[in-house]
Amino acid sequence: MSRIGKKPVELPSGVTASVSGQTVEVKGPKGTHSFTATDDVNIVVEDNAVTVTPRGTSKRARQQWGMSRTRVANMVTGVTTGFKKELEINGVGYRAQAQGQSVKLNLGLSHDVDFPVPAGVTVTTPKPTEIIIEGTDPQLVGQVAANIREWRKPEPYKGKGIKYKDEFIFRKEGKKK
Repeated sequence: MSRIGKKPVELPSGVTASVSGQTVEVKGPKGTHSFTATDDVNIVVEDNAVTVTPRGTSKRARQQWGMSRTRVANMVTGVTTGFKKELEINGVGYRAQAQGQSVKLNLGLSHDVDFPVPAGVTVTTPKPTEIIIEGTDPQLVGQVAANIREWRKPEPYKGKGIKYKDEFIFRKEGKKK
């Protein structure tokens, strides 16, 4: 039995869900998301909650059960509160600046990096050393954050680079004389 799959996804006020075939559509104040589940699960909307049940006892049906329930829960969270990733930039002269649909990164390279922001994600820079990525799709928000971080990963000796706000960088000791 899936511990995650057993729990129904509660729909907060202002959020509606509809099921047609295997496609679930969730509408809320921040937008609309849809997800097409596999044929291994049944999805039902009743009593202001979405319930996911497996159609059999096969391993694939049990796998899809928990995954489908999590996808629906993420859609509900996305259209109500959204998802957010925060990045910190450490290093002398390293900074970021949001410019419309792109982010300009100065990371000690021979050129400035213009990172294009995909649709569905907003990137803000409250400080030159802070990047906030927000959106309704957790996969897209996480991927944009990972792509920005990829330009200059934090190094273990001085800690310079782009890191997640809650990330711990294990520091190493330098050479000894």
